[in-house]
Amino acid sequence: MARAFLREPEGLVALLDDGERTILSGLMQQTRVLLSPEIEPTGDAFDDLVASMGVSLAADQDAGGTDDERRDPALDRLLPTAHRGDDEVAAEFRRLTEEGLRQRKSSNLDVAIDRVAAASEDRVVLDDASAPAFLIALTDVRLLLGERMGMRTEEDADALHAAMETIADDDPLGYAMAWYDFLTWLQETLAHALMGDDGRDDLDDRDDV
Repeated sequence: MARAFLREPEGLVALLDDGERTILSGLMQQTRVLLSPEIEPTGDAFDDLVASMGVSLAADQDAGGTDDERRDPALDRLLPTAHRGDDEVAAEFRRLTEEGLRQRKSSNLDVAIDRVAAASEDRVVLDDASAPAFLIALTDVRLLLGERMGMRTEEDADALHAAMETIADDDPLGYAMAWYDFLTWLQETLAHALMGDDGRDDLDDRDDV
């Protein structure tokens, strides 16, 4: 049975068993793969230095019909487009900023994966430095999982939850929804613990995944 994140002397601590940690780590790793910055050496020392700082000066390879069609739609949930009313401005903004955002999100996921792997006796321990990264990582995993399930609006969420009433026990969608709800619960407990709001009986334990 999972136990919520609570503040203890060594930090913020949740109890997750082997199976829960394995699935959680796998979801985080899949999200990390999708976000992984692809910085290829150019042979130019200055360009490589700029790229390593998270800013791409190369032409936007995602622009244009063919490449846009190839772009995973989940990336638009994880890396939302700015200036939605102006495609040209949005494309330029993405060209200048997306690599850095990918790096920051990937770094958060690296921290979260490391903390899950470091668990001892089912205890996942976060300090004040790793807790915010873990919280953001959970957000990104939920966004990716929600996109894969077609959950893009409140109406989509309501429809999916309603479908759970009649879904077959072996339907993968039911398993995915159970994990989406679990991640939501885990994220809420961590947010409350960060704010110092412990002792919430309704959030403390979870045993339905």
